[in-house]
Amino acid sequence: MHQLLKGKYILITGGTAGIGKQIALTFAEHGASVAIFGTNKERAEQVIEELAAHKASDEQKFIAEIVNVSDKQAIAAAIQDILEKWGAIDVLVNNAGITRDGLLMKMSEEHWDEVIDVNLKSVFNTCQALVRPMMKARSGKIINISSVVGLTGNAGQVNYSASKSGVIGFTKSLAQELATRGICVNCIAPGFISTRMTDALTDGQKEGILKKIPMGRIGNAKEIANAALFLASDMSTYMTGQVLTVDGGMVM
Repeated sequence: MHQLLKGKYILITGGTAGIGKQIALTFAEHGASVAIFGTNKERAEQVIEELAAHKASDEQKFIAEIVNVSDKQAIAAAIQDILEKWGAIDVLVNNAGITRDGLLMKMSEEHWDEVIDVNLKSVFNTCQALVRPMMKARSGKIINISSVVGLTGNAGQVNYSASKSGVIGFTKSLAQELATRGICVNCIAPGFISTRMTDALTDGQKEGILKKIPMGRIGNAKEIANAALFLASDMSTYMTGQVLTVDGGMVM
């Protein structure tokens, strides 16, 4: 297999489960050294073992840091730690995300703040910590994972939709700031993807969702990982500020 990310150093937030874990495994198969941020030590250790089993060569390195992505100081320290070990981070994937669904009239301030902090403030935290080293290197890829609901909205998800719309606006603005430095900043907006989040839906909810998807099925994490692989690799060097929807045709 052609290794599209051979010799690249990559950081993925929310890398211990679901889409983030699949991106990490796919990148490892393509020759990358991968660092993951997560909040569950046990799951993180398990993913590191799986990454080692998926590696393409012995030169690859894997790191897991247990860190709260909404904590600016903790993120800066963790990124500094990785930079000291590796000397560079070539690709950043901001994937960490949570949901705290509910109608606005019943939503607690805590559920609003929590979602904005983990889904949006985390992107500010990681990008700000990495912008200088990437600018110095005059190269880099930043891939932010948004959502189709950041484009369409969704009843019962004002906090989640606002955070994911925010990620899109952030991506487009940062892309403009960094374009002359050879850094590409893009966004993936997944549709409904089979993860622990969607497993919690009732059969009735799933049926309603399928009616909105022209392709008539829920996607899988590998399909998002492949889009991330394209954006992380040299196949997308003239793309920046874009939102790649991977959603079976939901948003056209």
